[in-house]
Amino acid sequence: MKLGFIVNPIAGMGGKVGLKGTDGAEVLKRAIELGAYPEAGIKAKKALEVLVPYKEQIEIITSPGSMGEEISKEVGFKPIVIGKIKDTTGPKDTEMAAKEMIHKGIDLLLFAGGDGTARNIYNAIGNKIPVIGIPAGVKIHSGVYANHPRAAGEIALKYLKGEEMDVKEVEVMDIDEEAFREGIVTAKLYGYMKVPFEPDLIQNQKSGGIEGEEAALDGISDRIIEDMEEDVLYIIGSGTTTRPIMEKLGLPNTLLGIDLVKNKKLVASDVNEKEILQYLKDNKAKIIVTVIGGQGYIFGRGNQQISAQVIKKVGKENVIIIATKKKLMSLGRRPLLVDTGDDEVNKMFNGYMRVRTSYTEEVVHMVKGL
Repeated sequence: MKLGFIVNPIAGMGGKVGLKGTDGAEVLKRAIELGAYPEAGIKAKKALEVLVPYKEQIEIITSPGSMGEEISKEVGFKPIVIGKIKDTTGPKDTEMAAKEMIHKGIDLLLFAGGDGTARNIYNAIGNKIPVIGIPAGVKIHSGVYANHPRAAGEIALKYLKGEEMDVKEVEVMDIDEEAFREGIVTAKLYGYMKVPFEPDLIQNQKSGGIEGEEAALDGISDRIIEDMEEDVLYIIGSGTTTRPIMEKLGLPNTLLGIDLVKNKKLVASDVNEKEILQYLKDNKAKIIVTVIGGQGYIFGRGNQQISAQVIKKVGKENVIIIATKKKLMSLGRRPLLVDTGDDEVNKMFNGYMRVRTSYTEEVVHMVKGL
């Protein structure tokens, strides 16, 4: 079987530094200036390692250097490399690689990136062959991604081994990053791609909207404010569920960023990972996060600024999860998910945690580290 393998090496670099994405040369430059470093390759490697026991039966066709060649060789494959090494890569390189791989007759395309990368792949190949996305970006609204890197490898292996599984057409979504940085989420459907479908391993498309939940959010925010302790730094996660807390405190809110509050006053707004860690040196802290509707993530999607290192310093016992009952019901019986990129931190969350669902109520919900 022939496996196409593409890594977008800059995917996700804007996350921890608070840039909400890495689309565009200027944004990438700014991310690097803020101390961002490539992590997509680390996640892609986790997926590819699953395939290593079958490396003699799988032929990998990949792009040069950091776009796939280095990782393939590092884990023990002898890939066929197409294209030329470049100092910097961009969307056109991803599209050209995908087109060339189709010409080489690949059976499946495994790629690492975010929604922008999925869109590039779609532009190049449409729904000609099945694909699997390794989640490595800041924005991951599309349904083509596995729910964590190793799951992408597991799906690829099952498909390449010829195991019986459904192949479904799922949405390729992307949002306007510039509007996103201004707190406006404008998601657009670009098309559909085929994905080998394993319900427990494929990430659901993100669901949005909180209409009709104002009363529950009002109660949640009242209780959170009432319980706030003096001289404790509160790391307020992104999203519309945490927004009422800031509004009731009379503080400006970064809807899609991370804000810091102490003694009910704003300490800093729209902070990145480095800034959070700096404030943690002198403060006891708690983290307030919500659940991504339809997907269940509490860490690792859209709030990468609250990194594994931040979580370690704060401690699991100081993580406060808030969500309306409607949002939890959107998950069915699926667990809440943690995908920080750090296995130790992910496993730390395995088990059950309390979720504040109204002023008076909490529920206990299973959490799974990926």
